[in-house]
Amino acid sequence: MTTADLLLRALQDCDELPLRPLPERAAELLRALDAPPRLAAHLRAVHDVAGQLVEWVRVRYPHLRFDTEAALFGAATHDVGKTLYPAELSSPGSEHEKAGRQLLLDHGVDGRLARFAATHASWSDPDAELGIGVEDLLVSLADKIWKNKRVPDLEDLVVNRLAAASSRPVWEEFMELDEILARIGEGADARLSFQAAYPVHG
Repeated sequence: MTTADLLLRALQDCDELPLRPLPERAAELLRALDAPPRLAAHLRAVHDVAGQLVEWVRVRYPHLRFDTEAALFGAATHDVGKTLYPAELSSPGSEHEKAGRQLLLDHGVDGRLARFAATHASWSDPDAELGIGVEDLLVSLADKIWKNKRVPDLEDLVVNRLAAASSRPVWEEFMELDEILARIGEGADARLSFQAAYPVHG
């Protein structure tokens, strides 16, 4: 099976795990970039988790204004820079972040959608904190929870935004967020297996 075949399968496969499809524009971009199949699988897993988080927030916090489309597109493309730095699919690295944002801009993606490639790992940067929206936090959270990784500092930021929107006590919002993250985290093994089934290279 060729790399292109594996990429297409990673984008469309629902046999093993019923993950929602990526936004068509994101899928087209990954095909045009001949993205590594493992990257496509990872983006689908994170995008699916982001979708679950977005739906939960929209139901529980109907008055919280945020850009659903941007959050989902951001989750679907946050690691696109790894097409340029494929070694970062299996080893730590941050070269893909700014490179991914620039890659999206170069392919005509609006800056409000391209930003997630850079912000998904910078939520803890105090200089960036004021510019980080709910959408950015949800993408960052999805990029952790897809593999059931809990990051207290990130979750605290999310809880504070939710408490400000609801006027409910922070502890109450923490309990609610903890419950949904634990529930989503239960699917981590299946998502990790789905990603691992696809190679970095063909």
